[in-house]
Amino acid sequence: MRDVAIIGVGMTRFGKYLSKSLNDLVHEAVLDALSNAGAEKKHIEAAYVGNAVGGLMTGQEMIRGQVALSTMGIDSIPIYNVESACASSSSAFNLAWTAVAAGVHDCALVVGCEKLYDRDKAKSFKALGTAVDLVNGMDYFKKAEEKSTSGDKIIMEGSGEKRSIFMDMYSFLIKDYMRKYGLTRNHFAALAVKSHKNGALNPHAQYQNEVTLEEVLNSGEVVYPLTRMMCSPVGDGAAAAVICSKTKAAQFTTKPIWVAGSVLGSGKITFDTGDSVTRRLAPKIYEAAGVGPEDIDVVEVHDATSPSEIMFLIELGLCPPEEATRCIEDGRLELGGRMPSNPSGGLASKGHPVGATGCAMIYEIVQQLRGAAGKRQVLNNPKIGMTHNGGGILGIDAASMALHIFKR
Repeated sequence: MRDVAIIGVGMTRFGKYLSKSLNDLVHEAVLDALSNAGAEKKHIEAAYVGNAVGGLMTGQEMIRGQVALSTMGIDSIPIYNVESACASSSSAFNLAWTAVAAGVHDCALVVGCEKLYDRDKAKSFKALGTAVDLVNGMDYFKKAEEKSTSGDKIIMEGSGEKRSIFMDMYSFLIKDYMRKYGLTRNHFAALAVKSHKNGALNPHAQYQNEVTLEEVLNSGEVVYPLTRMMCSPVGDGAAAAVICSKTKAAQFTTKPIWVAGSVLGSGKITFDTGDSVTRRLAPKIYEAAGVGPEDIDVVEVHDATSPSEIMFLIELGLCPPEEATRCIEDGRLELGGRMPSNPSGGLASKGHPVGATGCAMIYEIVQQLRGAAGKRQVLNNPKIGMTHNGGGILGIDAASMALHIFKR
């Protein structure tokens, strides 16, 4: 397998764009990535486009990548459409990396895009609700409730209508972490405060305002222990990356960011909250990259809710479970801490247009490793960064998961 480098990244600001089409967002992100790479459209040999709910939200099915890219003059080349819930564009990145590493292409484009916002929020929630097993999902939830010794329920009144079904799932999982490790609602609120503090420094973030602990706790109940400001918002956006073989990358840059490891996995039907796809994949990504969790300098994790940030840091081995509360309290997850987490603001503040999220995480880590993140630049001179991006629900596990490690 050949060495693969990222030579350019780009993204839109995440937000609510009723007047912009999916094509508009894709064009902006791709042109930004090409400019950042010093490359032109003619250099792209293949494109991998991640999108989750375009068909449900806009009606465009089957050829979304071809439609979006051909209108900006990228056509004729192989264009792969990748759909894997919230992990769509990180899955697209894995496929592009595999092709370049194998020598199929020398230069590939990866795009993540989504139009999720609609004035009718029920439409968005309904679209998100299809990322579960629609035939057996409710039976799985009932079995999980029966096997749980806590008596906690998963699906509560209003799920899928007033909020995404994923919020109920996260609520169920995080309560177990509260009991085991002494985490409280105040700890989760502190994570949300950190996210918004970082997001306020990120010109691409959907929310760019700092908040207080009290504002988070009083922002409105979603489903315990989640409040509104602990949950990722509905929005639109796109992100892109240009990747090349080592030889090709040398034509564009003397400071590439290397893809040290890329692994993709799927969930399984399990009712053991400790047996997650993140836990199963973590050893594989560290082995692939030739590093350990102690070598990671900065990470972007899938905090669709603020509590899930600490949950995933534990599962990735980046925060010892017995130190979970201290990881939050002692500042080690801050921009100036030992283990900066979600410097972009994370999904809670940066936003979560699901098909674009994975590629946006990669954008952030590339900028951090370059030292080009501006006011949100982490202070530990990062050399190795990681992204963690999951999607969908299978049983009570994530249905899809992509982990990446990058080096400068």
